[in-house]
Amino acid sequence: MSLRINHNTNSLNAHRNLQKANARVSKSLERLSSGMRINSAGDGAAELMASEQLRAQVASIDQAIKNSESSISMVQTAEGALAETNNTLVAMRQLALQSANEGSNDDVMLAANQTSIRSMIASIDRVAEFTQFGQKKLLDGSNGVSGMAIGEGLQYVDAATQTKSSCPEGYDVVIKAFATKASLVGDAPLTKEIIDAGEMLSITEGGKTATYVTKESDTIDAAILNFSAAAKAAGLDVHISKTEEDAIKIEHNLYGSDKTFAASSTTAGVISMEANTFQKAMKGTDLQGTVNGEAMIGKGITMTGIKGNANTEGLTVSYIPKHEVLMNMKSDIECITGADEDGNESPEIEIQEIPDGGLNVGKVKVTQNALTFQIGPSQGQSVNVALQNVAANSLSRGVVNNSGFNSLADVNVTSAEKAIDSLALIDQAIGQVIKVRADLGAFQNNTLAINVANMQVAKENMVAAESNIRDTDMAAEMAEFTRHNLIMQSSAAMLAQANQIPKKVLRLLE
Repeated sequence: MSLRINHNTNSLNAHRNLQKANARVSKSLERLSSGMRINSAGDGAAELMASEQLRAQVASIDQAIKNSESSISMVQTAEGALAETNNTLVAMRQLALQSANEGSNDDVMLAANQTSIRSMIASIDRVAEFTQFGQKKLLDGSNGVSGMAIGEGLQYVDAATQTKSSCPEGYDVVIKAFATKASLVGDAPLTKEIIDAGEMLSITEGGKTATYVTKESDTIDAAILNFSAAAKAAGLDVHISKTEEDAIKIEHNLYGSDKTFAASSTTAGVISMEANTFQKAMKGTDLQGTVNGEAMIGKGITMTGIKGNANTEGLTVSYIPKHEVLMNMKSDIECITGADEDGNESPEIEIQEIPDGGLNVGKVKVTQNALTFQIGPSQGQSVNVALQNVAANSLSRGVVNNSGFNSLADVNVTSAEKAIDSLALIDQAIGQVIKVRADLGAFQNNTLAINVANMQVAKENMVAAESNIRDTDMAAEMAEFTRHNLIMQSSAAMLAQANQIPKKVLRLLE
């Protein structure tokens, strides 16, 4: 063995091992004191990248949960206000029903009921105007879909969250078939001889039946009026008149293919083809057409954009041609080209025709302002909800009635006839408000609440994944710390021994 004094390789080796052990002890101390195995990129670049991405995702999930919880609070605010509107509408319906009880009401009572109705409408408008979440108004239509129609007989009814905003000029509305009413016209005229014989006229509609037996004292007009009065008293939704040839004509008051009735007469041809046999009316038809060139599904006088339409999905419009409006305004016993009830000759009504390519009846403008809720941790994870305008002039639009009411704001109960029509509008408004409440409830429970629960589970799993990557296994790390600490102490002792080796050369020099 050679002995050297200029270079002590044993000392260098012991020193290197001591430094290595010291570095390992320091790293163990860092991990034990911080609780994290990855404290810097040097501890594992790939693991640091994965853990930092998970940390960002967890923070985003936390915010998504807060967003959903805040959204739930907003939805509850809107739904609570709508519940009050619902209660007000129920009270309005009671008043309208009372006003329809013509036999026990006088003008003073009807006027008092109308005053109450106006007050309730004002309350509905206040709820729509003043319901807020923070500074955001919820039920005034500013956070929903709004629209307007341009064209005689054309009306905007409703739109969905999926409906796209139109260009400033609006969507073209093209009608390919008008809505019609179920109808039945007798083949034979109602003559005075038939009336004097005691003709029994019967009609059934909506599960209700009305019957009138003519009297010798009846004129043709009186017989028609009495038959019509019997149908009205029984609650049938039909209109009875006569043609120029004195044939009985019966029409359903509502448009569409799902409205029907049947009628009979004791003389064949007066109403029914066979004596004493109920004959079904000719079915009505639904409105057909396109909006923005996209297909629509008709129901009565309305048509709605089908699912999958690029721009008009859920958009609903209504249309009644001018000739239908004029015919609806005629009296119960007036035919299309006959005289009115005062005996004045009525002008002939020009029937509007549809060309082969369809009839362009106007435009409908749509503005989409649906609320967007960011309920997920990433882009594209949002949902839209439209809050309908529940002001009185926005509810019950497009309801066919004989009083000329265009919306709930027009409701009037100063006569039994108007009260009956008001009931139809109030029922429509109740249905609309209930639908909005149901949609909000479904959104709260099926979207927001489920999203919160899902995000909480996702957060738990991601935190566990980050912990597996980044956190220190304290038991294993303590064992490593003890081992490296012992090695460091041993290395220090061996370094001291290695430093003593060169001194042995001095003994050779003595």
